[in-house]
Amino acid sequence: MKLPKLLPAVALIALLSFSCSTDSIEEDKIETITSSFVPQAKVIEIEILELINNHRLSLGLSSLKSMNIIKAQTYGHTDYMIDKNQISHDNFLQRKTSLTNNAGASRVGENVAYAYSSSESVVNAWLNSEGHRNIIEGDYTDFDISAEKDENGKYYYTNIFIKK
Repeated sequence: MKLPKLLPAVALIALLSFSCSTDSIEEDKIETITSSFVPQAKVIEIEILELINNHRLSLGLSSLKSMNIIKAQTYGHTDYMIDKNQISHDNFLQRKTSLTNNAGASRVGENVAYAYSSSESVVNAWLNSEGHRNIIEGDYTDFDISAEKDENGKYYYTNIFIKK
């Protein structure tokens, strides 16, 4: 992971892991903490979230809310995939555990993708894959996404869904 991206992640992990209190951090405080460690949403990310919610609504499913704590996890994993130059679900259990402990997730799902150049193309690819579509159409309440370009200008995507 690149140093400028690593420092905020380490600070967040340290803050959440080494608290002296045994009380859990309230969700609004977590949102405030993580919002300073995630980049501003890109147009392509907003479009993807809207396309997924529109698809869910067309099926009579509820729309999902975005959450900065999920965005922090997606951003970290997308950066990891770029660093490895490989699409993967590596370390999914760590992301799931973090979201369970810090966002109150009872269920976590994840879709990843690589090299799709538009929001429509990546969402269509996920919808045309039964496993990915099942996550998009699953029983979730919140989600977020990270779309980052590698040094060759190709997008890597991580889309995480949680049920609270």
